[in-house]
Amino acid sequence: MKDITIILASNSPRRRELLRQIGVEPEIRPSKVEERVTAQVPEKVVMELSLQKAEDVAAGAPAGTLIVGADTVVAVDGRILGKPKSHEEAADMIRMIQGRAHQVYTGVTMIRKEETGSRGRSFAEKTDVLVYPMTEEEIKAYADLDEPMDKAGAYGIQGRFAAYIEGIRGDYNNVVGLPVGRVYQEWKNMMEDQEEGKPVSVSRMPSDDPAGDAGRRVPLPKKEEEE
Repeated sequence: MKDITIILASNSPRRRELLRQIGVEPEIRPSKVEERVTAQVPEKVVMELSLQKAEDVAAGAPAGTLIVGADTVVAVDGRILGKPKSHEEAADMIRMIQGRAHQVYTGVTMIRKEETGSRGRSFAEKTDVLVYPMTEEEIKAYADLDEPMDKAGAYGIQGRFAAYIEGIRGDYNNVVGLPVGRVYQEWKNMMEDQEEGKPVSVSRMPSDDPAGDAGRRVPLPKKEEEE
């Protein structure tokens, strides 16, 4: 992913560090779009939100840039847990995930701005996380920290909550906030398509599509005519 400017449509320090880990120093341009959710299935929700963020930033980005938008949620039995609004809500969320497995979904949209237009790809990655049983004292002690307040599901696997993680199945980085291995592979696929001269394919967001979410091409905003 060299010789191209990478724009991260997020202010997340965790996502920035994950990109740095694979040798990418992204330009930070947080999306200011008002998020709208029409899907209900977790993996489709995160794809929808990542698309909105990437499109918002891509609208003002120059040709020769790659915009990366991402969104992460935690789900228990299909119920989505976002970021807690209070320490009490954080404690409630932790009670829901302790002593059992839950899922973490991160949706990613990548948009390559080119002189002749744009091409994009969206996908969702899922990781199963198993949490040890926790006492009420442990739950309250963790929930009272600042750590859970800016994180989906009210915990950070890379922080003090690591003491309660029994195991995971899937990508650890996905739980932190960005599956950078998958991001890199999808980027390579985009570049191979471009080199082979394959036409840009566009499709609707898959609200009812039962097929897998890997490597979807997504609709991109049309460039407005200058007045």
